[in-house]
Amino acid sequence: MPERPHIAGALMQTLVVVLPIFALIFAGWIARRSGALGPHATEELNRFVVYLALPALLFDIVAGADWAEIWQPGFVAAFATGSAVVFAATVALRLSGRRHLVDATIDALNAAYANTGFIGFPLAVAVLGPAALAPTLIATILTVCVLFAVALIMVEVGLQGERPSGRMVGKVLSRLARNPLLVAPVLGAVVMASGVDLPGPVESFVDLLGKAASPCALVALGLFLAQKRPTAEPVLRATLLLGGLKLVGQPAITWLAAVQVFNLTPALAGTATLLAALPTGTGPFMVAELYNRESGVTSRVILASTVASLATLTVLLALVG
Repeated sequence: MPERPHIAGALMQTLVVVLPIFALIFAGWIARRSGALGPHATEELNRFVVYLALPALLFDIVAGADWAEIWQPGFVAAFATGSAVVFAATVALRLSGRRHLVDATIDALNAAYANTGFIGFPLAVAVLGPAALAPTLIATILTVCVLFAVALIMVEVGLQGERPSGRMVGKVLSRLARNPLLVAPVLGAVVMASGVDLPGPVESFVDLLGKAASPCALVALGLFLAQKRPTAEPVLRATLLLGGLKLVGQPAITWLAAVQVFNLTPALAGTATLLAALPTGTGPFMVAELYNRESGVTSRVILASTVASLATLTVLLALVG
């Protein structure tokens, strides 16, 4: 059985993975403050991510998945339980504070959207080895495809502002059918189910475009943070609430589900907990910018949870080995 990593070793493993994220955010911040990129750069870069890079990434993740690898019902159920409970609880909590459904949904994404893609893969492989690749892929699909899709549906419903009716359902379905963030993973699922390999040039194109999603989203976040904008509510309180749910609430619920409900092996339970404990990814920021909602809280939750995760992930790595 492997020895538990020393605290210093766990911190170094986390730093190696997390520091490039700070560097990309800082690059965007410097580019805006120095005037290298103008005031419209955030919006345009975000549109590139939403309409080109992120759909390519979602398509690539789903199309390249192996059903035999991702069919792990216990792990799926445990990780999904942690995400779903935190997401639903956050929506209910924010709605009780008279928050609009659209904004409550984005807040819930902040609390439940783990950065499995940019941090999860390198950290899990560094700590747990190649065996962690399949569970991390499952967590990524559940987060960036399933959770993301649920959130987009709720946002579209909230934007209609109508009582449930056939007309409203038709409007929502029409908008969803034109949303590249939903169409891309559906097309990827079709490719995966068909068993057909993409032609080499097409696969390379999708891979190159998809790899631009996370770096560009982080630079866009830095651009946004460099601009002073008023926020609709106290930022610190919301940041602490959503960040706490993400870094403490989600991994705690996931661990309880993995161990007490679904009886996962210690290795799988530890992997699920580690992935649930990752900081907030850039997905909520993309949604907020796409729908022109206030992004101040979202951007700060992403930044603050990433900073705080240096401590929380280090402690978790030292505990679970």
